[in-house]
Amino acid sequence: MYASGSLAVLTSTIWIALLWCSYGVDIAAATAASSVDLAPILTNQQWSSNTTISFVGSPEFFSVTERWTTFSAPTYVAAVSPDTEEDLIKVVKLATSHKIPFLATGGRHGYTTTLGNLQNGLAIDLSRLNSLALDTTAQTLTVGPGVTVGEVFDPLYNAGFDIQTGSAPCPSLIGVTLGGGVGQYQGIYGLIADALISVRMVTANGEHIDVSRDSHPDLFWAVRGAGTNFGIVTSATYKVHPLADDGDVFVAEFLVAAEKSSEYFETLESMSPLPAGLSSIMLVNFNTTTNQTQVQVHWAYKGHENEGRAALAPILDLDIEATSIAVVPWNKLIGSAFGGVIDSICRDNITRDLYSWNMKNYSASTYTTSFSKMDDYFAKHPGGRSSVLQFEFFPNQAMAAVPADETAFPWRDTTGYINFNMLFDGGDNATEAASIALGLELRDDLVATSGYPELTVFINYAHGDEKIEQIYGREKLPRLASLKNIWDPNHFFSYNNGLPNQYP
Repeated sequence: MYASGSLAVLTSTIWIALLWCSYGVDIAAATAASSVDLAPILTNQQWSSNTTISFVGSPEFFSVTERWTTFSAPTYVAAVSPDTEEDLIKVVKLATSHKIPFLATGGRHGYTTTLGNLQNGLAIDLSRLNSLALDTTAQTLTVGPGVTVGEVFDPLYNAGFDIQTGSAPCPSLIGVTLGGGVGQYQGIYGLIADALISVRMVTANGEHIDVSRDSHPDLFWAVRGAGTNFGIVTSATYKVHPLADDGDVFVAEFLVAAEKSSEYFETLESMSPLPAGLSSIMLVNFNTTTNQTQVQVHWAYKGHENEGRAALAPILDLDIEATSIAVVPWNKLIGSAFGGVIDSICRDNITRDLYSWNMKNYSASTYTTSFSKMDDYFAKHPGGRSSVLQFEFFPNQAMAAVPADETAFPWRDTTGYINFNMLFDGGDNATEAASIALGLELRDDLVATSGYPELTVFINYAHGDEKIEQIYGREKLPRLASLKNIWDPNHFFSYNNGLPNQYP
């Protein structure tokens, strides 16, 4: 066991916070009635040799608590990085018995503002639980919570398999899965959660249980779409798919100038619904070379180039600048998007605030209006010119084919996800205020033509100000609340868009 940090920090206290979400449910301990000295609790234990304990002020502490975004971030006075599942169980039992608020994190890419309700807590860093095992005979992949999305690409591809994934390589694969896991392959394979066969989970009372269709099936239903609310997943097993078409993906990327944007949006709307194998990511951003607002577009077709060109013909026939047209292996699809800018997208320790929402319908007129508002925002607020309005147009055929009651994921009719990713320097209050105002305005505008009667949002994209029904779906909530009451009645796992234990 390795401990670091100043002695002064060892006497820091942890206060149990009161969380009161927008839906009016108390999802944490009732009051700040007790304080706990972490030093003797953590250091007077027998840990495995590679488990580390760190405290504020040490380099080790920063490395295991650094986050993708610093906006509305949780804060900690200590961190434990368990090297074994046994040590993780011990940490959970210590925290729950002493009523210490904690978060267990893998890639630390969650950005809901509800995470910021945890202040001066305990970080449980899962990065060392990073096992990866591929069974080519059973066609299954088993990973630990420290394995990121990008770390499964090459092993699977080299063995002749693929799997549905998200849009970025840096989050924990399990973390993405627990929210459902949307992505470019959901038209062919469904959600990442649809590939899930089983999980191993540590519950609030320290039990280590197997969860599947045959073992705790109600909990298996819940973890596929609302999974952060019930425990810590220590491993997950997925069904993987033999490569089709040699794993080739036809990719075409374009740069759309402002004067061409309306025509592009109209063409895009005319293509809805997209074929199952065709997906697109569209960015409205600022070009610092031309000093103009622009549209960058990435299209991907899972399959041969000739089929991809046929599916993409309406776009290829437009008079817009193609920046790349190529066939790439599926394991390079995400890393090569937009000229390989993924490294900057995954960079940690940046102030990012995001508003997100789902859509069923495409609306060219609304996209044109949104482009104009982004253009005005960039002109008036140079400090926000790194911000991006992102559209993910993902077909939903395989996702929608799964019965609605099969999993806790509520939005199987969604065909796209929109994120306003606001980036501004800390302390730039004027840009922050303008960004938030625009985010709320864009959300209202685009929800109005989304095809849903009100705001709906994929839980992993939730900002944290939404109604609980808008995240989990009104139909799912009674069952989810009942399961919350069984598995986590004291709300230890409730800082990530937490569930109530009674609904309505």
